[in-house]
Amino acid sequence: MTRWPRAAAPAWPVHAATFLVTVTAATAYGISGPHLRPVIFSLVTLVPVATFAGALGVGHLADRRPWLIAAGGLVLLAVSMAFWSDWVSAHHFGRAEGRAADFGIAAAHLLFLAGAGGVLRKHGANDFAGLLDAALFGVCMAGPVWAWLLAPRLTPAATPLGEMLVLADVAVLSAVLGCLVRIGRRVSRARGPIAYLLLCIAATLGAHVTGVLTASHGSAVPSAVLLMIAYLTIAGAALHPAAPMITNPDRPGREVTGKPPLLWMGAALCANPLIAAIQAVRGDQGAGVLLPVGSMLAVPLVLLRLRQMSLLRSEAEQTLAHHAHHDELTGLHNRRHVVAEIDRALADLERGVIDEVTVLLLDLDGFKPVNDRYGHQAGDAVLRTVAARLAEAAAPGDVVGRIGGDEFLVLRRGRAGGDLASRVAGLVGTSIEVGDASVRVGVSAGIASVLRGAGIDRDALIGRADAAMYAQKAAHRKRDREPVLGVG
Repeated sequence: MTRWPRAAAPAWPVHAATFLVTVTAATAYGISGPHLRPVIFSLVTLVPVATFAGALGVGHLADRRPWLIAAGGLVLLAVSMAFWSDWVSAHHFGRAEGRAADFGIAAAHLLFLAGAGGVLRKHGANDFAGLLDAALFGVCMAGPVWAWLLAPRLTPAATPLGEMLVLADVAVLSAVLGCLVRIGRRVSRARGPIAYLLLCIAATLGAHVTGVLTASHGSAVPSAVLLMIAYLTIAGAALHPAAPMITNPDRPGREVTGKPPLLWMGAALCANPLIAAIQAVRGDQGAGVLLPVGSMLAVPLVLLRLRQMSLLRSEAEQTLAHHAHHDELTGLHNRRHVVAEIDRALADLERGVIDEVTVLLLDLDGFKPVNDRYGHQAGDAVLRTVAARLAEAAAPGDVVGRIGGDEFLVLRRGRAGGDLASRVAGLVGTSIEVGDASVRVGVSAGIASVLRGAGIDRDALIGRADAAMYAQKAAHRKRDREPVLGVG
């Protein structure tokens, strides 16, 4: 499918076009009369809708569903601007009047931001904690901005519902801005379109601030220009050659973790109540709005962060528990676990729970030449393959472990017989692919069993199996049956 523009195309034409269209639109809006300004503004709102439709139509934007949701938000914005054409030009923007237009714009913002969040979800998959912290920081920063910059300058036309909508919009936009900054620091290929999204959010926040500051007396042109910049930078993000990379992280590797910011989360929870208390004491306007809105946004983020920390701790505990009982290289049980299982089996034997305990001790023949010729990575690959084959040969109730180097042990709560040793030797002796080479190793096995009442402890049982294994290894050497290293 044809890409538009091509992914390998330079980005400067997009930058130049965005700049020129923005300057033209801002100039035309500034010099036009009150009847023409709504038309210019409405036409600007259609630009990102058209660019998104074109980019989606030719397949330039990958992962279509979240982009379609974001485009739906843009369509709702354009429809709202067409229906309430005087919302910006007549200076209703920033008055917090709680009109139907305020609901429509807030819903459009949420829809677009939901789509943008879906587009960026892969970038945040390995940094969920960092994104939560960035969002929480944005929400908390919105508190003092609202309390000491915006709320005192609201006009008498402001209503509690309108104030809540403006505050929620500012807080959500601040949270998204923090997340975009966090993501932008960790990406390279998608940095261009993400920068456009950053400009869009920053311009929208700036429009909110200027709209409130100039609501009593001042021109609505600055707010309108900032909003037009926001619309046109959205279009620039869709047109940018690197836009397809937004949905593809540069480094989808290990999760980014760090020290849990408990002090920061505590401060975040206390910030809005403290500001609201100061407002109430001083009798500031909007004292009753910050606490409910700020809490509704901050508390869920803190709870998500605590849940994420709890999950990380649980995963860490499971990992530690796994490493305490398993060999890191092969995934088999380690020596400590195997020894403990032998002790348990012998205790069950003495209590009459089982009738016999068998230990099969194995040592690889011809393993050292593999290490010497192909290196330790090849040796590790051989050990992992042998471990998988041993696990395949063992019965469901057997305990299979690596007890050191190229030595393995199989514990069976019952009689093993010679079939286990012969099956293991057959599986292990099959060729193993190591890069471009094919190698073979053999195995020397020693079996020892103990019946109830024999009075043999774990060391004696392992010693018997060890003696039998070395006897077989000596016989192999004497007959010159050591496996030959073959190259495929």
